Amino acid sequence: MTENAQTKNTTLPNREPTLRMVAMPSDANYAGDIFGGWLMGQVDIAGSIPALHRAKGRVVTVAVNSFVFKHPVFVGDLVSFYAKTVKVGRTSITVDVEVYSQRDPECPTCMKVTEAMLTYVAVDENRKPRLVPPEA
Repeated sequence: MTENAQTKNTTLPNREPTLRMVAMPSDANYAGDIFGGWLMGQVDIAGSIPALHRAKGRVVTVAVNSFVFKHPVFVGDLVSFYAKTVKVGRTSITVDVEVYSQRDPECPTCMKVTEAMLTYVAVDENRKPRLVPPEA
């Protein structure tokens, strides 16, 4: 990555984030970089929110269709997750999640750090696939 690509400043999407949190020291390695697994877990949580609303109930993750780490996340970054439903099948819901990091309040920067596409399946009380209800 070139220096320009690393420092390219962007703006947050013009909608409310699905999830927002500050990356903490317990989420990082010895060098202060946030663990990819921590970020993946938060993306899964963010993606499940529109999926469970659309399914009107319990969903489970069945696939991570794509996951791209574009830039590192550091301790102290404000991390915003934007999730939206992009496809609804009989029992499945595919969600796109974009992740942005804001850092350095004295000289604020914002960059897209991760993009992911996940698929969830609506399940019943026995954890068996069920039909996604029609949109209201």
